[in-house]
Order: sequence, then structure tokens, then C-alpha cells
Amino acid sequence: MDIEKIRTLIDLMEEKELVNLEVSSGDDYVSLTRHYDQPAPAMMAAPTAAPAPSAPAADSKPAAKAGSVETSPMVGVFYAAPTPNDPPFVKVGQKVQAGDTLGIIEAMKIMNPLEATQSGIIAEILVDNSEVVQFGQPVIRYKA
Repeated sequence: MDIEKIRTLIDLMEEKELVNLEVSSGDDYVSLTRHYDQPAPAMMAAPTAAPAPSAPAADSKPAAKAGSVETSPMVGVFYAAPTPNDPPFVKVGQKVQAGDTLGIIEAMKIMNPLEATQSGIIAEILVDNSEVVQFGQPVIRYKA
């Protein structure tokens, strides 16, 4: 792929405010990722704006939930089960081992398994089936 095509892709990323972009055409493959020193303003607006109008005591408890989280390694669509008719990979209260499949993230028609990076018990599934997830977005919370 020539440099002009790559520059066009970079311009597209900036115009559409994309964080990740992967393109393949024949034998050519390009993966572009933007890194920010600070979170983008759009990402900061929602979390800071939501707690302010509400009562501080009510919002501080959910924000202080204990336990670690699994985050999305890419932008894509989260699927909780291998097919619509199958049971979900994990349920709340289920014990998982590092390496177990927690779900699937579809990106550019490629199904990527979301694997547990640690062992633990699932406390909460933070996204719905077929929901679009962003890079770094919390998907699964473990019990502390």
C-alpha cells in the first residue's frame, strides 16, 4: 500500500475521530491506532457530567465498586455467546480461569475471542449482547 493511501486513511481517522482503523485489501494490511496523552473530550464529558447532577452519596457507591475489570482490546461488537441460540460464555457468579473465553468481539467481520486475563468470579457483565464497545471500555467486572 502506498503512502498516499495511508495518509488518506489517517485523514479519515481524524475526520471521523476514530481511535482504531484496520484495512485489508488483497495482500495489503494496515492497522492504525491513535494514542492520546489525555482522554478525548467526548470521553470525559459523559462520566463527569452524569454524577454531578445526581446525589453524591448515591453515585459514589457504584463508582467505588471493588474488583478488577476486563476491558475491550479493540473497537467492535460484543457478543456474549457463540451464536444467538447458544448459552452465554459466562454468567454472573460463574468462576473463570485465566484464558477462558468471556465473549466475542467482532471487528471487520473477524470474530475475536475476549479471554480472561485472570482467574476469578464474575461480579457483573457491563455491556449488553450485540453492543458496540470501544477500545479500553470495561466489559466484565470480577468480584474483589
